[in-house]
Amino acid sequence: VVCLVAYHIFFMLFIWSYWKTIFTLPMNPSKEFHLSYSDKESLEREPRGESQQEVLRRAAKDLPIYTRTMSGAIRYCDRCHLVKPDRCHHCSVCDKCILKMDHHCPWVNNCVGFSNYKFFLLFLAYSLLYCLFIAATDLQYFIKFWTNGLPDTQAKFHIMFLFFAAAMFSVSLSSLFGYHCWLVSKNKSTLEVFRAPIFRHRTDKNGFSLGFSKNLRQVFGDEKKYWLLPVFSSLGDGCSFPTCLVNQDPEQASTPVGLNSTSKSENHLFPAKPLCDSQSHLLTDTPTWSETSGKPEKGKVG
Repeated sequence: VVCLVAYHIFFMLFIWSYWKTIFTLPMNPSKEFHLSYSDKESLEREPRGESQQEVLRRAAKDLPIYTRTMSGAIRYCDRCHLVKPDRCHHCSVCDKCILKMDHHCPWVNNCVGFSNYKFFLLFLAYSLLYCLFIAATDLQYFIKFWTNGLPDTQAKFHIMFLFFAAAMFSVSLSSLFGYHCWLVSKNKSTLEVFRAPIFRHRTDKNGFSLGFSKNLRQVFGDEKKYWLLPVFSSLGDGCSFPTCLVNQDPEQASTPVGLNSTSKSENHLFPAKPLCDSQSHLLTDTPTWSETSGKPEKGKVG
C-alpha cells in the first residue's frame, strides 16, 4: 500500500509538470518592444549601419535594455520587428522571440523559457524520482531474475526490461537535472552558457547572477509552499532582469524618468532608470524609487 501511494504521488506530479511544460505557451515580448509603424519605415529607408542604429537607439531609449550584440549594437529581430529584451532570443522552430529563452526541447515540443522554465525543472526532478522509485522497487525482482528465483513466465522478461529502462533514464535524467540545477544557481540559460551576455562595458558571463538564494527565488518565487508544485511563481515579467552590475551604462539617465515626468511614465510600461535599479525586489529589500510618485521618498536612494 505504501509503495502504491508513493508511486501514484510521483506519477501524478510527473504528469502534471510534464503537461504544464508542454502546454504553457512561451511568453513573447510585450508591445512596448515592437517598433512603431513610423520607426519601421525609417528603419527600412535607412541604409544598414549607424543610421539604422540611431533609429533603434531612439526606439529603445525608454526600455530596460542593457545587453548588446557583439559589435555593441542594439539587439533587433528582423523577423519579429522588435527590439529584443535582455535574455530574449528568436527561436527558429517556433519562429518567434521567446523571453528568457533556454532552448527548444523536442521532448516537450515546446520552447523552454521564462513562462515554463520552472515547470521544466520540476518535470526533470519528478521524472528522475519516478524512474529511481521504479528501479528501487524493481531491484529485488531483477536480482531474483538472475538467480532463477522467479516463476518461469513471460512476466520475468517484463521485470528485466522495466529495470533497465528505469535505470538508463535515471542516469540520463540525473545528468540533465544536475546541469539545470547548476544553471539556476548561476542564473544562466543554456544559450548564455554558450554565448555570454554582452553589456555596453564588457562581456560578463555572471552579469545576471545575484547569489544562490536570489537566483533560486527568481525561478521558484518567494512563496516556498509553491516551489514543489507546477504552478507559476517565478519573479519578474520576463522582459527585464536585475543585474549585479552597477552604473555601467553611460547612456542610461542618472535620474529615473519617472521622477522627472509622470506623464511620460504613464505612456509606457518601463520608465528609463539606471542599471543599478530593478523592477524586481531581488537586489534590495526596499524599492529604490517609485514609478508612481513624482517625488523621491525620504530615506531612499534615487
